[in-house]
Amino acid sequence: MVLGDLRVQEIPRRGGGYSYTILWPDGTVDEEADSFLRTFEGTGTQRTYAYFLVDHLRWRIREGLDTDSVRLLDLHRYMGAMGARVPMPFGQAWRVPPKRPFESSTLEVLAACLKGFYVHVCTVTATNEELCSALNATRLPAKADRDRAMLGHVMTAMPANPLTRGRRGHRRHPKMLPDQARPELLAAVNTDRDRMVVRWLSDTTMRIGGLTGLHLVDLHLRENADCGECRSPHVHVCHRVGNPNRAAAKIKPDWRLVDGMITGGEIYRVSPAMISSYFTYMTGEYATYAAGHGMLLIQLAGPRCGEPWTADAARGMMRRAGQRAKLPGRIKPQTFRHQFTNDVLDACDGDPLVAKAVGNWASARMVDEVYGHPDLHSPEFTAALEHVWGESR
Repeated sequence: MVLGDLRVQEIPRRGGGYSYTILWPDGTVDEEADSFLRTFEGTGTQRTYAYFLVDHLRWRIREGLDTDSVRLLDLHRYMGAMGARVPMPFGQAWRVPPKRPFESSTLEVLAACLKGFYVHVCTVTATNEELCSALNATRLPAKADRDRAMLGHVMTAMPANPLTRGRRGHRRHPKMLPDQARPELLAAVNTDRDRMVVRWLSDTTMRIGGLTGLHLVDLHLRENADCGECRSPHVHVCHRVGNPNRAAAKIKPDWRLVDGMITGGEIYRVSPAMISSYFTYMTGEYATYAAGHGMLLIQLAGPRCGEPWTADAARGMMRRAGQRAKLPGRIKPQTFRHQFTNDVLDACDGDPLVAKAVGNWASARMVDEVYGHPDLHSPEFTAALEHVWGESR
């Protein structure tokens, strides 16, 4: 149900990319939401917060609330309607089937969006000071907070969000690929392009947005490339806001194009199998359908044949290939990233620093926390249990 027909409006930017705001049914801009979203201009956060915020504003209409009348208790009720565990009745359900309640990580982003929105609006308009004061809560710094700060030993307080229910101590181990998924998928896909995508996702930790956003100039598939940043064959994943397929890398390190040579960005080493699949694709399907836009992955059928291939289309291809191969569950591109990191961690005897460098992860601690779990079916694990149980042979 869409109450009031509030909607997110996407606005193309002159320099590439898009901006997002929220409109009322008559086409007027919601000034409060627009003022808040403008603080994230040029970032992916603006789009995420816009869709979270439009849903919250629709809920406010149903509840008969506005910025002046909403209270912290109302925001807790809304979080409960979205899937959070709150010790109170939250009224009529808001996300009804086929929609599912938000998971904990999504609820944390939603809570950050709501706090930022109301603190910003209440501060700018000098209204609802009670809510603004309640949201500007603080907590005592934890050991991890002190470790991250330069002068952590003198910290006395940290900002807190009363809409969150506390974070878990450990992250859940991510979902891995089913057994023999890679050869089964390679046999189930229909084109050289799709085989190359499966191979490139299998042999790196590249995200699907970065893969579908690659340009041909980003590929340095030879030894001792002129960029001077990696002696082995590699690719540079660069964040671009103006890609025609709207694909963009998640991480945004600086990069430059000088005399036709890319430097910077995220650097991923490539395997011989990746290079082989690349040349098979380039000398066949790409040479037949390429449209001269300079991007690596293209559509191979339909009215837009030859145009850049989108990340959503790549996800759909992976899902259908998994169904044809009769693999359990839904095959998603991020599972390749998790599987590759887990395999590297096993191969380097659990050294998180090696896995961090290979996978371009931001933190070795995060790698160890998420992926450093023992295999419950490994011979070493079984032998240790049998020894403790007194069943060693």
